[in-house]
Amino acid sequence: MMNTKNLIPLSLLYIQYNLEMSFFFKLHEMGLLEILTVDETKYVRPESVHEIEKMIRIHEELEVNIHGIDVILNLLEKIELLQNELISVKNRLSLYES
Repeated sequence: MMNTKNLIPLSLLYIQYNLEMSFFFKLHEMGLLEILTVDETKYVRPESVHEIEKMIRIHEELEVNIHGIDVILNLLEKIELLQNELISVKNRLSLYES
């Protein structure tokens, strides 16, 4: 049996953020949120909270639906990869310029 001591009950999140439980289930269905079930109680990992809060902000502040959240998160991930690649290329280039 899984130790739930380090997990956050999903019921706490939807109460804290004043959202429907279906919002979290839709995120889960889209593969954006891992929901764990232990003894019929739904949980999320604590390290997921930052991403959950980001998705909630996108949803509420920008009025973006779940599919839009998926697109935005994928684009942000690609931007971060490209930025890291650019830094790496700049660092290699500076070696040759010196």
